[in-house]
Amino acid sequence: MLISGHDGGTGASPLTSLKHAGGPWELGLAETQQTLLLNGLRDRIVVQTDGQLKTGRDVVIAALLGAEEFGFATAPLVVSGCVMMRVCHLDTCPVGIATQNPVLRERYSGQAEYVVNFFQFIAEEVRELLAELGFRTLDEAIGHAELLDTGRAVQHWKAQGLDLGPLLYVPELPEGAVRHQVVEQDHGLAKALDNELIKLAADALNAESAESAQPVRAQVAIRNINRTVGTMLGHEVTRKFGGAGLPDDTIDITFTGSAGQSFGAFAPRGVTLRLEGDANDYVGKGLSGGRVIVRPDRGADHLAEYSTIAGNTLAYGATGGEMYLRGKVGERFCVRNSGATVVSEGVGDHGCEYMTGGRAVVLGPTGRNFAAGMSGGIAYVIDLDPDNVNVDLRDAVGELDDTDKQWLHDAVRRHQEETGSTVAAALLADWDRALARFGKIIPATYQAVLAAKDAAERAGLSESATHEKMMEAATNG
Repeated sequence: MLISGHDGGTGASPLTSLKHAGGPWELGLAETQQTLLLNGLRDRIVVQTDGQLKTGRDVVIAALLGAEEFGFATAPLVVSGCVMMRVCHLDTCPVGIATQNPVLRERYSGQAEYVVNFFQFIAEEVRELLAELGFRTLDEAIGHAELLDTGRAVQHWKAQGLDLGPLLYVPELPEGAVRHQVVEQDHGLAKALDNELIKLAADALNAESAESAQPVRAQVAIRNINRTVGTMLGHEVTRKFGGAGLPDDTIDITFTGSAGQSFGAFAPRGVTLRLEGDANDYVGKGLSGGRVIVRPDRGADHLAEYSTIAGNTLAYGATGGEMYLRGKVGERFCVRNSGATVVSEGVGDHGCEYMTGGRAVVLGPTGRNFAAGMSGGIAYVIDLDPDNVNVDLRDAVGELDDTDKQWLHDAVRRHQEETGSTVAAALLADWDRALARFGKIIPATYQAVLAAKDAAERAGLSESATHEKMMEAATNG
């Protein structure tokens, strides 16, 4: 369980969120600890906190209030060179941390040793404070809120009248009760559906090489209690054959039913997962070269293009592969996609947020704030309403060139073949008229880099010379 305080957060957060959203982690952590203790649940759960933890003193205070894990983010970033310009979402980080720009990335001066040293000093301060309190380990200190001395703070004139008793309350515990997690959780991995998939894919996984892997075809029922289906299978593929995976569609499995969260997460090349039914959030999260196809049950009598086929945050952080979705999907579609091709028939708000690469195709309505923080990749949207595009990216909306038209035709055709989409079929039947309905969103710098790359390749330049041209375009773009 994570208690995240209002002081932390990404440098891309809007000012209104920084000023008006959230509360101190101390309040949330104290209430969480008390609630878990009063209900006899504290020994089963790990409690973590974060939100501008910077020192060993912060760690010890959090431990006394009930935390046993501690999240650090801003402080290690500063140690690595971050100067907190708060432009993480603009691809203009001046110290090369939060950017895809190769010229800016060359400015990065951080070293792993800097972060190691920082945490060594944190640990040293924690040990010193624990010794002063009479504890030998951090576990012994967890939950002893009665040891927090608040006298000097509440005696300050600004704090007069504050009663911190409820914050520091420690419930009376029965003999033998503990204040931190001691019971290991059983995540049920032994019962995971992937164990069955791994057995079914044995002919491919046991091959001597990727080229000699035997194709595998299977059909499996799925329920929404089955989460991250395909991830353990993908792990086995990557462990045996490396990042290159297997030839496309070597392992091709069709599921029927409703999938739980993270269906097809991190699927590598060679793994194709087809779902006939519907899915929850995070379909294709971290997709890494595999293929995911989601379509309604073949016996469904509704119009798929007006129905939701999958939930929120699809293809989050995907790096490669393809995903075809027959129907509408929720919010935050293709967030941080950096290399996958994803087709859907309608998306909610914040589509293609922070996208850095890959391509997204939307064959239906689009929610507001589309392409917020998008620094790369290309989005093709039918009947695009410019008012729904993030204000910073409205200048990036343009028309399709001949290359776009050919690629888009192939993408829509593949979507129709994989999902049986009547929407795609209608567009293909009158393609010339359909093309006129599409708008393209491509960030200016990304477009300049692609143009420089194409020009360099046409000129027959070497790989290093091509890279130099791309860097020059990124700087001037």
